[in-house]
Amino acid sequence: MSIKFTDSCSFPCSSSQYMLFLVWLMLSFLPAWAGVTESHPLKVIATNYPLAYFAERIGGNRVSVTLPAPADEDPAFWKPSATAVGDMQKADLILLNGADFEKWLPQVTLSKLKLADTSAGFKTAFIRIENAITHSHGPGGLHSHEGIAFTTWLDFDQAGQQAAAVALAMSRKRPEWTSVLTDNLKPLLDDLAALDRQMKELTATKPGLPLLGSHPVYQYLARRYGLNLQSVHWEPNEMPAPEEWEGLRKILATHPAKWMIWEAQPSDAIVAKLKELGVGSLVFDPCANRPESGDFLDVMGKNLENLKDAYR
Repeated sequence: MSIKFTDSCSFPCSSSQYMLFLVWLMLSFLPAWAGVTESHPLKVIATNYPLAYFAERIGGNRVSVTLPAPADEDPAFWKPSATAVGDMQKADLILLNGADFEKWLPQVTLSKLKLADTSAGFKTAFIRIENAITHSHGPGGLHSHEGIAFTTWLDFDQAGQQAAAVALAMSRKRPEWTSVLTDNLKPLLDDLAALDRQMKELTATKPGLPLLGSHPVYQYLARRYGLNLQSVHWEPNEMPAPEEWEGLRKILATHPAKWMIWEAQPSDAIVAKLKELGVGSLVFDPCANRPESGDFLDVMGKNLENLKDAYR
């Protein structure tokens, strides 16, 4: 698998600066919408959990947010049923991750006025993956990670830009809420900026530290925070075949990593076999779906703590 960076991020500002720009932009919409007032909660559908979390933080009790992908399925490979599409058609706003996340979108009919592509503002910074392996896991069947890397939110500066895009999209639907939405956006951006700063400080302690990724989902994390990362295509609950272990040994011969980063806790058998090769295991959960406990910030904070094991 090879990765091609299409460009560096075209938006030069920090998340806080972007927020200030957003406030100005949202206010510029008010004259055209000045007579619009709605009392019922804004019905929002988010295609992944980070967007749902951002919408809940920004909108509070003014919004009703739905994440339609089942709890045991990766939203990136979920396909909506006819019922789910019908629910989207009834929603006020549909938050899209973009970056090739919603592969089902061309096959359904939805009003463009309801769609908000939250990563459109940094599309020139998308990472393109070439020569990816086709594989399967979970109920989604065979799939490939070839195309555009879609876990955009693992770059916490990009996550801030997506949060700001969520606020803007909701403000367009409810311009009378603009002041409240921007007030709620600011602490969320501060939280994401704090994660961004902590990640930079941690990875700067050992620049170039060799690491392994269990799955090719950490591209934006690696680029933003300078991770020297090589990925395989392993699942935490499936023992890799002998040829995959041999492939890992070849990687380790030139990339002497001591830690593998996993999306979820791997089985004890896999952990033990990796340990025989001198490789430890740690979890960095992308949190694409709603966690069993806690929220997005809790999961990312735990991820950061887990990653510290590799940098001690």
